[in-house]
Amino acid sequence: MTRRRLLAALVVATAASLLLSGCVSWFQPPRPASTVSTPTKETVAADLQPFYSQVLRWRACDGGLQCATAKAPMNWQDPAQASIDLALIRHPATQKPLGSLLVNPGGPGASGVDFIKTSLSYAVDGRLQKNYDIVGFDPRGVGSSSAVDCGGPKVLDQFIYGIVPGTPGTPSWIAATEAENGSFGQSCLEHTGPLLQYIDTDSAARDLDLLRAVLGDKKLNYLGYSYGTLLGATYADLYPKKTGRLVLDGALDPATSDFDVTLTQAKGFESAFRAYLKDCLTRKGCPFHGSVDQGMTEVQRILQQLQQSPLPGDDGRELGANTMFSAIILPLYNRDNWSYLDKLFDDVRKGGTSVAFTLADSYNDRSSSGTYSSNETEAFTAINCLDYTSDDNIVDMTQQAAQLAAQAPVFGPVMSWGGTSCAKWPFPGTRDRVAIHADGSAPILVVGTTNDPATPYVWARNLAKELQNGHLVTRKGEGHTGYNKGNSCVDSAVDDFFVSGKVPASDPMC
Repeated sequence: MTRRRLLAALVVATAASLLLSGCVSWFQPPRPASTVSTPTKETVAADLQPFYSQVLRWRACDGGLQCATAKAPMNWQDPAQASIDLALIRHPATQKPLGSLLVNPGGPGASGVDFIKTSLSYAVDGRLQKNYDIVGFDPRGVGSSSAVDCGGPKVLDQFIYGIVPGTPGTPSWIAATEAENGSFGQSCLEHTGPLLQYIDTDSAARDLDLLRAVLGDKKLNYLGYSYGTLLGATYADLYPKKTGRLVLDGALDPATSDFDVTLTQAKGFESAFRAYLKDCLTRKGCPFHGSVDQGMTEVQRILQQLQQSPLPGDDGRELGANTMFSAIILPLYNRDNWSYLDKLFDDVRKGGTSVAFTLADSYNDRSSSGTYSSNETEAFTAINCLDYTSDDNIVDMTQQAAQLAAQAPVFGPVMSWGGTSCAKWPFPGTRDRVAIHADGSAPILVVGTTNDPATPYVWARNLAKELQNGHLVTRKGEGHTGYNKGNSCVDSAVDDFFVSGKVPASDPMC
């Protein structure tokens, strides 16, 4: 099985839904913008003053966009220890801006720079492009910022696609899995250095406040997708009086335990796959026959068979259950991509692996040449291992595996044994799974989609209730996240909030 255990399945980069949908960016001609950002005057500790008073100098890049680099302390508890780079990209507003709007696509580990560079009009609609300077950023550890490096393509291939022999859950398999995960962590430490200890979400949220200040904004305006909702909520908890207009779309619930995250998401993926099957069975050429339940049983059989006997691929890799799982869930992020599931099961039934590896490689940013176009897997793993404490108690994991199999019989077994992921990571996780209230913050919109497979709707409901000033906007439908997905009701609620500060009187139930 692959060692990318999904770490309670927080595999929720919105960018993943773009990879198959054919979405391309379209840029309006930007208004002339200053090439220098004047920072706000902030009262901060003396050792932070050089960071908060820095001047951003923008350069032209990528056809009408502007790029810059900010400096942040590597260790916020000891700012003088060292500094790191934070990469920024900006689409200037087409009229006098209301300020900067920082956008995070999720992950953790997804590049906000690439998100704005390649998919601006997927990230935000034209109304927000008109009214705000849209700013993408790579969080610490990610992409073009000071980044996690774990040793190159061969190391990543082994970590993501390698097969640990034996039966999952047996003591020998657990020991072997933890040893391989630990080896990967040591490789990350060797190639990344001290930064690996400081790429947690709390530190990234402190970076957000620094970026707000050096962009010249007194308060933060922020749109966070998926994992980006945790980053945004963390910011609001640390700096409630500096919240401007925050929208958290496809929410994580900070108070949900690691196991409940896994269980809820396993059931969410199964619900989304059942929706696919229901649609598929009405179409000519559907690879399934009979009922939805029969289709689920067939997929369960395929995954079990791949667990026992992986299929050899043309490039020497083997298609195991976990890689097949990645291939299945990627199209579930966006209903427009369901047709790829037809191709996937047609191919696997014939003993083929090409479609499965194409989908899994797309999910993992791996090219056909074997190189990786981003460090998302490395950053994803490193950030989650710092953010969440690891429980590899075999009794606990065995009980949890049984519960997953009972409540999510198709995908639950593949998502089990997550406690092995970070058990031997170089640095322990420290974040407590507690509710975030952000007492004293400005209003915060939380967007949830009723059949979101990656961040189930219940998490959005929970977060909206936990936040002292949270307001839920529900999108009824399929797919991951709700804004800018063709639902005018959601789009209007979000845009009105960002542009005029209008807070829905109640959930519009779009």
